[in-house]
Amino acid sequence: MSQTGTKQVTMNIEVYVIPVSSIERSKEFYQRLGWRLDDDVAPAKDVRIVQFTPPGSGCSITFGKGVTGAAPGSGVAALIVSDIKAAHDEFGRRGIAVSDMWHGAPFPVEARIPGPDPKRTSYGSFFAFTDPDGNAWLVQEVTTRHAGRA
Repeated sequence: MSQTGTKQVTMNIEVYVIPVSSIERSKEFYQRLGWRLDDDVAPAKDVRIVQFTPPGSGCSITFGKGVTGAAPGSGVAALIVSDIKAAHDEFGRRGIAVSDMWHGAPFPVEARIPGPDPKRTSYGSFFAFTDPDGNAWLVQEVTTRHAGRA
């Protein structure tokens, strides 16, 4: 129950829509990341929906034709990983261009300190990458969640 005495409704973000210019190029990119292809359907004329899910994630990404009017490359999202060094190395092995790792604040760029957090503090280490359209991904290491988070 909430403080007002009403039942709290569970809410989950489960799909994030990213704008892309080439479905096939984006599909190849997200497959190369090692994400699972969940669906590729064309339920109506001029509509195609492609969905991928990162390993272990409860949230998927969707892109395609007739899905969003946003400009390709305007998406910004965070990808949470359990091991920043392993994720950085894995993406590099898969041919994904990634930034150097940093710690400190994710923004602004001037606040970034090179390298992962020496203590590997949860929420403290980052790197970034973009997909072929320029949609930005901030990768953050989380090993222990803040109180109240599952």
